[in-house]
Amino acid sequence: MNFSIGGMSAAESGDEDIDNSQNDTRGSYKRLTSTQSTILENFMKECHHPDDAQRRQLAEEVGLEPKQIKFWFQNKRTLMKNQHERENNTTLRMENERIHNENLLIKEALKATICSTCGGPPFPKEEHEHFMRNMKQENAELKLECDKVANLIANYMEKKISLPEFEQALATVKSFSRDRDLDLSQTPTAYETLRHVHVHVHGNLTMREAMLVNISEQNHDEQKRTMSRIATIAMEELARLVRVNEPFWVSATHVHDGRFTLDRESYEQVFPKDNHFQGANVCEESSKFSGVVKLSALHLVDMFLDSVKWKNLFPTIITKAETVKVFETGSTENRDGALLLMYEQMHILSPLVRPREFNIIRYCKQVDAGVWMITDMSIDSSQPNTTPLCQSWKHPSGCIIRELPHGACLVTWVEHVEVEDKIHTHPVYRHVISNFNLYGAESWIKELQRMCERSLSFYVETIPNQETSGVITSIDGRKSVMKFAHRMVKMFCESLTMTGQLEFQDVTLDSIGGVRVSIRKNNIFGQPKGTVVVAATTIWLPLPAQKIFEFLRDPTNRSKWDVLSFGNSMIEIAHIFNGPYPGNCISILQPSIPTEDQRVILQESFTSSVGSYVIFAPTDRTSMNIAIRGDESKGLEILPTGFVVCSKSRPSAAFEASGNIGRVGVGGGDAGSLLTLAFQILISSSNGTDTQQHMESMAAVNSLLAGTIRKVQEALK
Repeated sequence: MNFSIGGMSAAESGDEDIDNSQNDTRGSYKRLTSTQSTILENFMKECHHPDDAQRRQLAEEVGLEPKQIKFWFQNKRTLMKNQHERENNTTLRMENERIHNENLLIKEALKATICSTCGGPPFPKEEHEHFMRNMKQENAELKLECDKVANLIANYMEKKISLPEFEQALATVKSFSRDRDLDLSQTPTAYETLRHVHVHVHGNLTMREAMLVNISEQNHDEQKRTMSRIATIAMEELARLVRVNEPFWVSATHVHDGRFTLDRESYEQVFPKDNHFQGANVCEESSKFSGVVKLSALHLVDMFLDSVKWKNLFPTIITKAETVKVFETGSTENRDGALLLMYEQMHILSPLVRPREFNIIRYCKQVDAGVWMITDMSIDSSQPNTTPLCQSWKHPSGCIIRELPHGACLVTWVEHVEVEDKIHTHPVYRHVISNFNLYGAESWIKELQRMCERSLSFYVETIPNQETSGVITSIDGRKSVMKFAHRMVKMFCESLTMTGQLEFQDVTLDSIGGVRVSIRKNNIFGQPKGTVVVAATTIWLPLPAQKIFEFLRDPTNRSKWDVLSFGNSMIEIAHIFNGPYPGNCISILQPSIPTEDQRVILQESFTSSVGSYVIFAPTDRTSMNIAIRGDESKGLEILPTGFVVCSKSRPSAAFEASGNIGRVGVGGGDAGSLLTLAFQILISSSNGTDTQQHMESMAAVNSLLAGTIRKVQEALK
């Protein structure tokens, strides 16, 4: 291609390399020959920007001036640049046209699209803004409605409004929904639908919202779904609490002894929830404790999921237990997935302590090979069986059970409850229970360990040599006597709740809280039929609990305080060990001088983390022989009496000064103990209501109680 050296001025090209000062010389340049053009184009293929030396060399070859060579290269570069730009512009115009055509096709296709739900045309564009305004307005109204429901539920759970007020207010909110053509009441899960709307508006479902579901209005399938949802959320929380110490748990004592309590700030940052109860009488208790239990993990899981076995496993803590409904029995091999609705009543130590009642969901899950998790979670406390006198709520609690070799397991227990019963529990016991967390995880673990030791003793294949007495000669007889004693212990601990108790002040007795008395009509199988009076009192003794316990369980000391000995010494004719601790045993006692009615005394003594117990009951020799032979003892009638010694009491100076402790507490220091004595006496074999007879019987029981307590005080000095 031939170029005119002056054919394009430097100003017209726009190239940054062009020297505008040479414009006046270009017009005189001649057109290049084909040879000259070929030489220059070949050189440009190798170098677009020749330097001065290269330009001089090219000038000599083609017969031109160096400046002409310079301008030729400038013009050539400009021409090539313009050619590339034209080609790019052409390509972009074609691509733009193609996209434009595709856009037109898509618009035409959208016009023909129909709604997959109703089969009609798509939403008109001109009505979109109006539709969005309506949706925003309805969303705002739904938010207000959900807030109203949430406030109503919170007020009801905090007992600020009654159930009728709650239902009436909730009906008003539902009628508002019907006015908005959102008839939630027509669906079987209207309550749940409102809560789902609340979740979409305010975030994820919280634990408190899950707890507030009133299951009584739902059918079985809906209840099961609700229970399963609550249980799953509770188990997720419990799993983290069991497996993680810091930051959730801090050591409960200065010594790292495995006792932990929740760090409230850290816990609430991860699991925020409102308190269920409000007021000065509310306390929250939390604890975690671990221990090895000599029982197989699967056997322990089965006992936890059976309300009868559950109650038998913790006789000093659980006084009532009932499986209200079974939603899932769980796998037959490992009970994985079992889901129960249960009621339980807890009580310890003395009638001065208020019982705690819970309606709970119990959920069992095998989380790994040989590892089970049992989760308890309270549901609405308005469920049947719950009394209004003591409000209790269980946050996610329970245990994780890990199988160990040789038929043992490691149990880590978490107990987290909220109670409002300080106004009912006597201040002395309120101090003991709260300061030492006697309802806490350590008490559950240690009572479980004690009962498992007792179970191992129950299943021995031969009678231990140290028990040989000539009275109990067979394994079946030994088992029958142990069952008889266990039933006696359960009956005594149940009697300590003393429903409908009355308080009497005995001026001759330095007692705490006076003498508590209750009367009941007894129709329970295995107990004497008729009217039974239960009387109990608690005193403070400036002595260690161990000394008091050893004194009371020793049969040689009974003549000093027991009216059943008739002033004679007692001898132990049979002895059964209940574990490695020598004080945990069952005894059959008889007076050294036999009485005419041939009565003997069945006694069980043991020490738990809550306190030490000495429980006994008189029975005729015929009934006792039935048990000793190995026959069924379930129907043998018995009415137990007993002592409970609490060693963890630390009365304050204010209590001692006010006279609540009595003269025996003064100067007792920190080494003292609380001693509770409870009598049960059949006052009438009929079911009559002779008020005069009852008053006389109560006076007699009060006299017997006071006399026994004074004799114990005198004997212990």
